[in-house]
Amino acid sequence: MTSNLKLGILARLESKPGKETEVENFLRGGLALAQAETETIVWFALRLSQTTFGIFDAFQNEAGRKAHLTGKIAEALFAKAPELFSQPPTIEQVDVLAAKV
Repeated sequence: MTSNLKLGILARLESKPGKETEVENFLRGGLALAQAETETIVWFALRLSQTTFGIFDAFQNEAGRKAHLTGKIAEALFAKAPELFSQPPTIEQVDVLAAKV
């Protein structure tokens, strides 16, 4: 199945000072939402540095990526953004060149 991964999303999130633990807990809580998305094939919540976090997910097609971008995870992310992040999340739509999951 993973050989069919073609598209992804890479999000970078910069925590407000003192909100790092809340961001980490928020991202951990996103796993249940990701598991409910049938077209989200892989989903990773990442910590890149003390204050920088990320999300990477991948899809087989544009419909799956679009469903994710308009789904519950994106809704929750942007609802919590003013409280948790020092700047709006950076969301990049990317092409997956190769994958092993």
